[in-house]
Amino acid sequence: EIPLRLVGSEMCIRDSFNYIAGEWTAADEYTVNRNPSDLDDVIGEYARASEAQAAQAIDAADTAFAVWSRTTGQQRHDLLKRIGDQILARKEELGRLLAREEGKTLPEAIGEAGRAGQIFLFFAGEALRLAGEKLPQTRPGVDVDVTREALGPIGIIAPWNFPLAIPAWKIAPALAYGNTVVFKPADLVPGSAYALAEIIAQAGVPAGVFNLVMGRGSRIGQALIDSAKLRGISFTGSVDTGRKVAAGCVAGAHMKKFQLEMGGKNPLVVLDDADLATAVECAVNGAFFSTGQRCTASSRLIVTDGIHDAFVAAVKARLAQLKVDHALKAGTDIGPVVDERQLAQDLDYIAIGRCEGAELVAGGEVLKRDTRGHFLSPALFTGVTADMRIAREEIFGPVATVTRVRDYDEALALSNATPFGLSAGICSTSLKHVTHFKRNAEAGMVMVNLATAGVDYHAPFGGRKDSSYGAREQGRYAAEFYTTVKTAYTYAG
Repeated sequence: EIPLRLVGSEMCIRDSFNYIAGEWTAADEYTVNRNPSDLDDVIGEYARASEAQAAQAIDAADTAFAVWSRTTGQQRHDLLKRIGDQILARKEELGRLLAREEGKTLPEAIGEAGRAGQIFLFFAGEALRLAGEKLPQTRPGVDVDVTREALGPIGIIAPWNFPLAIPAWKIAPALAYGNTVVFKPADLVPGSAYALAEIIAQAGVPAGVFNLVMGRGSRIGQALIDSAKLRGISFTGSVDTGRKVAAGCVAGAHMKKFQLEMGGKNPLVVLDDADLATAVECAVNGAFFSTGQRCTASSRLIVTDGIHDAFVAAVKARLAQLKVDHALKAGTDIGPVVDERQLAQDLDYIAIGRCEGAELVAGGEVLKRDTRGHFLSPALFTGVTADMRIAREEIFGPVATVTRVRDYDEALALSNATPFGLSAGICSTSLKHVTHFKRNAEAGMVMVNLATAGVDYHAPFGGRKDSSYGAREQGRYAAEFYTTVKTAYTYAG
């Protein structure tokens, strides 16, 4: 049983444990997890694993791989289905925990929990659909078979901004294809990871097949990267850290496969012929919902001359209607920034934008609410040029820039003038322009008359350039990372 204590009106986890080799394991060090909407609300005290415990988890995954990788697709399907069903049954509870911990509004948080459940159910089906090929002969009597096999024990390093969905879309395919897992969540969101691990354990995952080690990336993440027993690392986080992951995976005598999802500075192009109401909703949703803390956020709004002034005025009016408040309050549109460090970074970039000569036409102010929290009004800059830092660097907060351009050609060129390439959007009623944009936008995902943020769990997710490296995540494309291809030749005589 998990010991609980009442703090205010919420239940607080008094102690938590890492999950290693099928056992809940205590730690020598714990971290206090606070609600960014209410800093007096302590969600729990969560275990931080040691390097020795990370090594134990890796050993457990390595030992369990031999058996788990030889299980049938039906066995893996049944486990993943139990996990997915339980997540969906508890999505209200999980969503509330997520909203308290990360600051996402309650409806968004419940939606994310539901998505995590759907991901597990999708990959339950994929466990039964992994296919191979039989190639035609080129030599008489020689058959050629191509199959996919599990890669091996996998290290998963997840971010804080989607603490249920992103772990789900990494863990579920890893297990579905016969891999074992060592999961290190972001240090800011241990509660969601712990709850997910509980569900996986209660679903009957065999000992060592799934392991949870919470703690700092510099310690636990590095231990995963350095391990010779892990055969792959799936990472989502910053570009700088992603590069360190890549370097670590190819260093030394034991190279391992790696998959990186990193930053974004995503453009939303708004052309003169766009439906204004649609463009405004795309921009506001994409740039500011989830407090702008999405790698797919449309932080660069590129707007042509003819619609620019009307668009800016309409976005300002829409922002004035939004309610920034406690994530659990009914009617809240935007919750708090996740922690004080991220709030300080957002405020630094707002100051930088002003110093660079951009005009702050809305928001950018720290707000006081009934509870102590990290509340920031969504900031909109106009008069932004492509050389400004606020137009080039990922801020990861509720801050968006508007750049005026002459026409579609200039908009496309500016859209692609970035080292990032995750998501790109266009608002237009011109079939000619949207068709051209879909083909020529230098991004892994393109949205037409939709927000740049928001993807489906059965479709591939990933970008280009500095945004991503390696195989795509989600959907059937996940098999590219979590499996390895084997070609077998048989002389039949």
